[in-house]
Amino acid sequence: MFEEIVGSSPAVKEVLARVSQVAPTDATVLLMGETGTGKELIARALHKRSQRAAKAFVTVNCAVIPQALLGSELFGHEKGAFTGALQRRLGRFELAEGGTIFLDEIGELPADMQSALLRVLQEREFERVGGTQTIRADVRVIAATNRDLHAALIDKTFRSDLFYRLHVFPIEIRPLRERKEDISLLVEYFIDRYASKMGKKNIRGINQKSLELLRSYFWPGNIRELQNVIERAIIVSEGDVLWIDESWLSTESGTAEPATGTISKLPPDREKKIIEATLAETQGRVSGPSGAARKLGIPSTTLESRIRSLKINKHRFKALD
Repeated sequence: MFEEIVGSSPAVKEVLARVSQVAPTDATVLLMGETGTGKELIARALHKRSQRAAKAFVTVNCAVIPQALLGSELFGHEKGAFTGALQRRLGRFELAEGGTIFLDEIGELPADMQSALLRVLQEREFERVGGTQTIRADVRVIAATNRDLHAALIDKTFRSDLFYRLHVFPIEIRPLRERKEDISLLVEYFIDRYASKMGKKNIRGINQKSLELLRSYFWPGNIRELQNVIERAIIVSEGDVLWIDESWLSTESGTAEPATGTISKLPPDREKKIIEATLAETQGRVSGPSGAARKLGIPSTTLESRIRSLKINKHRFKALD
């Protein structure tokens, strides 16, 4: 347990070690990982172990706020700044003053907001929408994304100067399929959490067959999906041992890792050759509809991780102009 982060795998230990290193500083942190891997939990752990822990921790999901309202949401607005602005409103940066702001799904920021955020990171100041007063910002920024920002740089949908401002201390959070040794601990944690909440304290565990089913599953929704499955199992349980219906795990990926996504089970030299051949075919492109990750049937973040682990130079496959 580390701020509700459960696991004992090398992947978890590596993340927590990096959290311990950077938390006491004011450095900007970029969390990278698939949806459902617990990026907000890591962000909260960073805040709680920082010198700003007594101040506010403010979250913003950049993907769910309408683009027309993002400026007002982040930086506030003055009365009369636009139709419906009947009074001054403080933005999230002002609410986080002295504390931490967590910008989730940072890769979804539109171009104008990327420019505004870059100014905050560079100059530590901003103006409210419709205002002229410059406001100083004493806020630590933690950003998170499930997108491949390197590909977004190539596509010119994400500013390179903003990327390097955010990329001061990157932390990659591995998907659940790459840390399956943590599944037993996570199952125990969720059973304890939801059984108590639902008044079913007699539940003492999960049967072995169901546990093996969970370990063999691909987990496209990661820890969030596992959490939902255990909660559902507790709701329908009438005994003291949980069981998992295999149909609950039916997704587009099936109940196990797809055949094209099993390259990590191959010997490293064979895996390396397959990845290099696919990168050559896609001219070094990792993500996107025609990227290597799609062809191999694995998430782009996973492929990037394997490329680094296997010391593959993906840039040598890029087409020459």
